[in-house]
Amino acid sequence: MWLFLTTAYLICGTLNAAGFFNLEKEANPEVWMSTSEIITYNGYPSEEYEVTTQDGYILSVNRIPHGRKDTKITGARPVVYLQHALFSDNTSWLENFANGSLGFLLADAGYDVWMGNSRGNTWSRRHKTLSVNEEKFWAFSFHEMAKYDLPGIIDFIVNKTGQQKLYFVGYSLGTTIGFVAFATMPELAQRIKMNFALGPVVSFKYPTGIFTRFFQLPSSAIKKLFGTKGFFLEESIGKSPSVKICNNKILWVICREFMSLWAGSNKKNMNMSRMDVYMSHAPTGSSIQNILHLKQLYHSDEFRAYDWGSEAENRRHYNQSHPPLYDLTAMKVPTAIWAGGNDILITPRDVARILPQIRNLRYFKLLPDWNHFDFIWGLDAAKRVYSKIIDLMKSYP
Repeated sequence: MWLFLTTAYLICGTLNAAGFFNLEKEANPEVWMSTSEIITYNGYPSEEYEVTTQDGYILSVNRIPHGRKDTKITGARPVVYLQHALFSDNTSWLENFANGSLGFLLADAGYDVWMGNSRGNTWSRRHKTLSVNEEKFWAFSFHEMAKYDLPGIIDFIVNKTGQQKLYFVGYSLGTTIGFVAFATMPELAQRIKMNFALGPVVSFKYPTGIFTRFFQLPSSAIKKLFGTKGFFLEESIGKSPSVKICNNKILWVICREFMSLWAGSNKKNMNMSRMDVYMSHAPTGSSIQNILHLKQLYHSDEFRAYDWGSEAENRRHYNQSHPPLYDLTAMKVPTAIWAGGNDILITPRDVARILPQIRNLRYFKLLPDWNHFDFIWGLDAAKRVYSKIIDLMKSYP
C-alpha cells in the first residue's frame, strides 16, 4: 500500500503541475463524512462515545441503537460489536449502500450495533498523558489492542446497555484482536456469545501478493524508511491522494488494479462508483510496531506476542525471556469463520493452518471467488455472508 500511495502523490502532483483540466467526477457525499455523519445520512440514529483504556488511550466508539424503522422488539436489543481491520476505521462496516453494509443490516435486523476504532487510527489518536509526537505513544501493536482496547470497549458497552453478553464480528486484523483476547482472557471470552471471523489473520506465512514483499525487508530498514512512530497517518478524512485518483474518470482504474494486487482479483464484485468512499477512510494510520508484529508473524510458524528484541525487554513486558504464545486451543468461544479462496493476503493455506486449533468451531465457509476486500465491500456480501451471520446469531441467542 505504501508503494501505491507514493505513486498516488506523484501522479496527482504531476497532474496539478501540468495544469490538466479537472478530470474528477462528482464525489459521493460520504467521502467527506465522519462515521456519525454517514450513519445519520443513511437515516439511522447515531450515538458516539469516548472510551479510555486502562493504559490511557482515548478511543472513539460509534453506536447504531436501532434500525431506520424501530420495530417492536421484546426486551433489550441484543448487542453486537464490530472490529475493523488494519489501516481502516469503523466506517468500513457502513461504506456500501445501506442494504449491503453489515452495520446497517444488523441494525435493521433488531441488533444494537457498536463499532470501535483501534488506537492510533484517525479517530483514536489521543492519550490521557502522552502526546502523539512521543515515541512512547506509538509503542503498541495488536497485542495491546487485544489486551486493553477490546476489554475497555466491551466493559463500556456492558455498563451502558446492561447486557452481560454480546456478539463479536472481526474482519482481518480485527479477527486477530478477537482471537488474542478470547484465548488469553477467559473472563472476557465468557462475555462473547459467538465470534464471527471474516478473513482471519492468525497464520500469515503464505501471502502471495507483491506488496507482501515489504515484510521481507529488515526491521532496521523499515524503521529507517518510516521511523518508529506512526504509519500512514491522515489528520482527517478525504485528504489522501488516493481519493483524488479513485474519484477520477480516467485514473480510477489504478485503484482497481491496486486493490487486485493487494488482496486478490474479484473486480466484478465491487461497486466501483463508491471507490472514492472506500479510499477516503483508508489508510487511517497505525503504529510501526504493529507492522513489525505482523512481520514477525510472517517469519514465524507460531502465533506469538510482540518480540521486543531482547530477553531483557521481553522480561520487562512479559516476565519471561521470549514472547508468550497465543494458545488458540484455549479459546472456548463458539466461532464461525469465512475465508476467501482468491484472497492473496490471507490465503486458504494460512486459514487451513488455524482451523484445527479452533476447538469450538461451529461454522466454516470458503468462498472460492472472494478476495480479502469482499468481506466488507463485496456486492454479494449481504447475500452470501451477512445473512448467514444474522441466522447464526439467532441460533446462539
